[in-house]
Amino acid sequence: MRRAIAVAAAALLPLAARAGNIHEVRYANQADVKVHRVKYENQADLCVYVAAYANQAKGKDEVWYYVENANQADAKIFFVEYANQADLKVFFVEYPNQAKWKKSNRFRGMFK
Repeated sequence: MRRAIAVAAAALLPLAARAGNIHEVRYANQADVKVHRVKYENQADLCVYVAAYANQAKGKDEVWYYVENANQADAKIFFVEYANQADLKVFFVEYPNQAKWKKSNRFRGMFK
């Protein structure tokens, strides 16, 4: 009985952790969004805070939690070298209260 409960709980765990999960892919054609990292906050569409835990990113576009496997991700991203290649320009911030959308973008709501 205890084993059955443990198996059931383990099966539900990935579903609970699937919010704000980001996976970086190797090739541009595998990505949902092409992202360019900008040097200055005023150049960004989105200021992003990278969370240490998945539950910190739940329901938030501006807080990302990186996952190892693409099938765990809500969004797959590819970092491009030049801003004109990007769908989204991001600036990484040090604190969660600095994370926010700076400009309107068609990908708003995708990373939740």
